[in-house]
Amino acid sequence: MSYLQGLIVNTLAFISLSVMFPSKFYVGSFLIAIGASVILSVLNMLVKPILNILSLPITILTLGFFSFVINAAMLKMTSVVIGEHNFAFSSFGSALLIAIIMSIINAIVVDHFSRNRY
Repeated sequence: MSYLQGLIVNTLAFISLSVMFPSKFYVGSFLIAIGASVILSVLNMLVKPILNILSLPITILTLGFFSFVINAAMLKMTSVVIGEHNFAFSSFGSALLIAIIMSIINAIVVDHFSRNRY
């Protein structure tokens, strides 16, 4: 999956999830969703590798489930950078739920593109 496809998938996921869970997740507009998708991509490139290395022992102990907590932290950081009045979660638990759903969405999309490539 290309970088642009990833941005499109994340943007659409942000919009869809904010409609599905309006009391847990808020996105101000479509442009905010695009900006959040870009910021999340940058944070995933710069910050997430460091967090993955630092949390490797607990990730191993939890059989990989701690990676969802790291993804939720990336979403909360995105919220702080974008501004919590434009892109917000009602709690860290909400960010965790959205992170799990987005991980599933991205896995399905990556699987789809990898099957259609050959």
